[in-house]
Amino acid sequence: MNDIPGNAADQDADPNDGRDETLTERLDRNWDEILQELRVIQTGTQILTGFLLAAVFQSRFSDLDDYQRTVYACLVVVTILTTVMGLAPVSLHRVLFRQRAKATIVASTDRLLQVTMGGVAITLAGTAMLIFDFVFGRVGGVLAGAGVLAVVCMLWVVLPRVLRRRTAAAAAVSHRVDRSVDQPVGSSTSNDRRE
Repeated sequence: MNDIPGNAADQDADPNDGRDETLTERLDRNWDEILQELRVIQTGTQILTGFLLAAVFQSRFSDLDDYQRTVYACLVVVTILTTVMGLAPVSLHRVLFRQRAKATIVASTDRLLQVTMGGVAITLAGTAMLIFDFVFGRVGGVLAGAGVLAVVCMLWVVLPRVLRRRTAAAAAVSHRVDRSVDQPVGSSTSNDRRE
C-alpha cells in the first residue's frame, strides 16, 4: 500500500526549490507542519464547543427568543461537526499508520483542515451574531456576524492567495534572472521565447 511510486522516494522531490529533500522527507515535513496547525485548530474548536455547550446552562439562556435559540442550536451542530473534522486526522493517521500511506494522510488531512477552518469561520461569525443579537438586537447581530465573516474571509482566504501570487511572481522573476546570469550575452533558448 505504498503511495510513493518506484524509487521516487529517493529522488529530490523538487530540484528547483532549494530544499534538497526526498519525497518521503517532504511528506514528513508537511505532516509535521500540519500537526502544528492541527494543535491550534483543535484547541480553538474545543474551546468554542465548550463555550457553546455551557451557554445553555446559564440563567439568561431562557431569555433567548426562538430565532436566537435556532441560531444557537445551529452553532452547536456546526461546532460539534467542526470539532469532529479537526480530530478526524488523528483517526486517519492511526488507521493508516505504518501502511506507507503518508501521501494519502497528508492530502486527506489538508482537505479536512480546510473544511475545519470553514466550520470555525461559521462558528466565529455565528457566535458574534448570537451575542450581538442578544445584546443589541437583530440588526446588531447580523452586522456583527457579517463583519466577523468578512474579516475571517479577508485574513484566511484573500490574504493568503494574494501573498501566494506575489511569491509565485517573485520566484518567476528570480528564476528568469538566475537563468539570464547563466547564459552568455546574446544567447537565447526556446524556453526564453515562450516566456
